[in-house]
Amino acid sequence: MRTPDEVAAMQRLHGLGWGTRRIAAEVGCNRETVQRYLAAGGWAPCRIPTRPSLLAGQAGWLAERLRRHRGNADVVRQELASELGVVVSLRTVERAVSHLRRELAAEARATVRFETPPGRQLQIDFGQSRIMIEGEDPGRVYLFVATLGYSRRVYARAFRHERQSAWLEGIEGAFHHFGGLPGELLMDNARALVRHHDAATREVEFNDRLHAFARYWEVRPVACAPYRARTKGKDERGVGYVKHNAIAGRRFASWGALEAHLARWMREVADVRVHGTTGEAPIARFEREEAAALRPLNGRPPFQALRELTRKVGNDACVNVDTNHYSVPWRLIGAAVTVQVGGGRIHIHHAGVEVACHDRRLGRRERAVERAHLQGIVPSHQGRARNGGPEAASPGTRLEIDLLRPLAEYEQVAGGGW
Repeated sequence: MRTPDEVAAMQRLHGLGWGTRRIAAEVGCNRETVQRYLAAGGWAPCRIPTRPSLLAGQAGWLAERLRRHRGNADVVRQELASELGVVVSLRTVERAVSHLRRELAAEARATVRFETPPGRQLQIDFGQSRIMIEGEDPGRVYLFVATLGYSRRVYARAFRHERQSAWLEGIEGAFHHFGGLPGELLMDNARALVRHHDAATREVEFNDRLHAFARYWEVRPVACAPYRARTKGKDERGVGYVKHNAIAGRRFASWGALEAHLARWMREVADVRVHGTTGEAPIARFEREEAAALRPLNGRPPFQALRELTRKVGNDACVNVDTNHYSVPWRLIGAAVTVQVGGGRIHIHHAGVEVACHDRRLGRRERAVERAHLQGIVPSHQGRARNGGPEAASPGTRLEIDLLRPLAEYEQVAGGGW
């Protein structure tokens, strides 16, 4: 195959009267080549015979399978053979999907930035680092980092593990550090919090303990798309910031010294730096707009100090907690309810709704009963109270006397049913 310039030179020399043998010697090719180009009248590209590709018409199928298998071309090749009967080499598949793999790689790196309103979102994450602590072998320290989505204010805390208790304790620490509750918690798909997250349907199954935690603090958990941690929206890189700024190259005399250093660093460095995106110090942006948007904590005790129990309502319309009895509406007799014990109170829920709340009894075999819970099955004794006798006792005493009556009488009053 000669170049277009060489063919043009052949034609020019032939026009000057040179013979094909002389032209071939001048150009450096054989005589037949010169004759062929002169007969063709100029340069023409070489014709290479082509054959249809075995993957022709499969562009849509390849794109869907490559996305399903997150860019694994070898799995796509295997399914081509098993499902479509098309047997090709791995290299053939890689050439056919090379542009699609570039798109997937770009999509995984892409960050779509969006702004959340004040108080809407708290992003949480965990990271690991090796920190030198005097008197201890160098080991991993687990760093919990929480970032407010609007002000970019950061909360950091060190743990010795990344178990569920550390997640919940870190989140509560962030609530108290910021002095309020956000609307939602945005997190990765950590096993301690998320049981299952379907990448195709985006159906999320959170851990039961996280559900109880979110219900207690009245926040909404949100999980990032699987394999797309950047769907947090803002690539805060909070963990990297803490690792490379707060603790990089530092040694600590004790674990307490590490915790004190992080507290000082948050106050004197992280809060007052000028953020690269907002152009403001996080503490200034927080105090101006976000602090007032967070919901108050209302003095709630830590969730870790809260017990959550499941109880079945007895025939006396009460549930038993630590030998003491607490009433619920009588129509729930026989139903399973959730009992939360904490802060000196007993909260009883059914189907996600609080149905009763009592002060916690500190003795044994005491009864906390509200008359309204038994309205319709316990007769009123106000008329008999005027005549004196035992019916003239206080309302609370009278109600407990009623509850100690035989259960057959309650069933008779209620018509033997619900």
